Amino acid sequence: MSETLLLGAVAYDAKVVTIWDGFQKWFAARDFDFDYVLYSNYERQVEGHFAGHFHVAWNSPLAWLQARAVAERLGRSAAAVAMRDTDCDLTSVIVVRADSEIASVEDLRGKTVGVGAGDSPQATLIPLVHLDDLGLAPDRDFTVRRFDVLVGKHGDHVGGERDAAQALLAGEVDAACMIDGNHFVFGKDGTLPSGSTRILSQTGDYDHCNFTVLDDAPDALVQRFVALLHSMDFAKPGRTDHYGLLERSIARFGTIDDFVDRVARTHR
Repeated sequence: MSETLLLGAVAYDAKVVTIWDGFQKWFAARDFDFDYVLYSNYERQVEGHFAGHFHVAWNSPLAWLQARAVAERLGRSAAAVAMRDTDCDLTSVIVVRADSEIASVEDLRGKTVGVGAGDSPQATLIPLVHLDDLGLAPDRDFTVRRFDVLVGKHGDHVGGERDAAQALLAGEVDAACMIDGNHFVFGKDGTLPSGSTRILSQTGDYDHCNFTVLDDAPDALVQRFVALLHSMDFAKPGRTDHYGLLERSIARFGTIDDFVDRVARTHR
């Protein structure tokens, strides 16, 4: 068994190298050999995980559901072993311009809603299923304008959300979807100047990224890895009961079906 725990992650931003280099140094100071490999997109990462290219994945919420679905199709199991407290209990918001006549979700009927990349849980999938739950079906009751920036990175970048926000301010869309934290950031950095927008609706809470392992992961290495993570202030035991909104979204829109079928066939 390898004495090095190898992690797979997606390079959604240049800062990712700095982040995992920091982890590597932190683990080394505690006599734990850690290394990582970077992928350009989550679909490639999930495939790499099932091909045995690394032991632990740092998965987006959508990649977690992809990995779990492929594992179930193959009669295997996937587990979320840890996550950060900052990835727990998040929400997304649908915002409109402060001077808009739109006063309720029902008023979006016949309007245009800006969202992030098509595979973004926070800025597309979860907000759209939220609106669907409230009686407005995407692309039927309102027009969805997708800002498909860096598809494959599952919205970990801010590009699509920022573009949707800018389109809202420019009057190109009637509402825009984003994670609540980015709504705050956009107010601070001037993307959405203070007082220029208001929240029309807010989703239920959900969780974001987690560390995922498959059933063939080296147990001793994973246990040591998780123990060290839990010694950090921001590490939490992995939980999987707060992905319900995203699960309903991918079931409603068939988001991952083709991908799961293809990967399961490859590794059967």
